[in-house]
Amino acid sequence: VELESTHGSEPVVYLQGAGNIARGLELALLGKQAGDSFTVIVEPQEGYGERVPELVQTAPRAIFEDQEISVGMRFSAGTDTDAISFIVKEVKDEEVVVDGNHPLAGKILNYDVSVESIREATEEELIHGHVHQLGGHCC
Repeated sequence: VELESTHGSEPVVYLQGAGNIARGLELALLGKQAGDSFTVIVEPQEGYGERVPELVQTAPRAIFEDQEISVGMRFSAGTDTDAISFIVKEVKDEEVVVDGNHPLAGKILNYDVSVESIREATEEELIHGHVHQLGGHCC
């Protein structure tokens, strides 16, 4: 099953060492050069972690007040510095089932990688911890 592909679109751009992609993929890319192609299999512990059953929780429907809630919605809960993203898995009359696991948690990930180009990070990118798109800050 192919979950995501960049074939026919812009390549994924990332900052090496910033932890913005699966750790196992980032480690496999270390030392690669433009033009290199390879396959890497990333186990859950080096990808998005194992599934944590305690992160699947049932919340009272009332906490969502009058919001229209549907399966697949994403939201964050917690503080600005310690928030967890949740995905709505099931909506019942009185309860909402949410899952705080990453959608790829517990999965073995298979990557076919082609390194298109490599460049030095800008000082601003190093400070912010992620790549900025051409023309400025992306997010």
